[in-house]
Amino acid sequence: MAAHPQDSAETETRLRRFVLATFLFGAVGTGSELVLIGHLEDVWQCVPLALLAFGLLVVAWQRIERGRRSTRVLQGAMLALVAGGLTGIWLHYDGNVEFELEMYPALAGPELVREALAGATPVLAPAALVQLGLLGLAYAYRHPFLARQRPGSARHSERRST
Repeated sequence: MAAHPQDSAETETRLRRFVLATFLFGAVGTGSELVLIGHLEDVWQCVPLALLAFGLLVVAWQRIERGRRSTRVLQGAMLALVAGGLTGIWLHYDGNVEFELEMYPALAGPELVREALAGATPVLAPAALVQLGLLGLAYAYRHPFLARQRPGSARHSERRST
């Protein structure tokens, strides 16, 4: 029995909402944790909070405007989260390497890498930003708002989609 196109569209809408809810839950939780652990000591430490706040604002705007432009900006914000997370992974790792070399100047090779990965600054913690950015990109993937509007098509029809 073939799936009805309306069932497929409804399933896509539900999955899109679930992905968005997961993003929102993760972004609020990650941002709250960063504030609680005092990840505010310098400008670099405020970048993940700014990216998360920007992501949340863009999601809110996209849900209100429900158009192509807001969805494209959402994609950009999610790419910024991914880039910020990858940069954070590097900064955490680099800081741990520097610390380990100050403590043990003779450390090198795989042992240095292992110690840096297990160092005081959690190297993979910024990967949460990468995951959140990927969730946002999954939400926007082939989003109905990105479909080209045909001349004369009613704009209100796109407002019904999620």
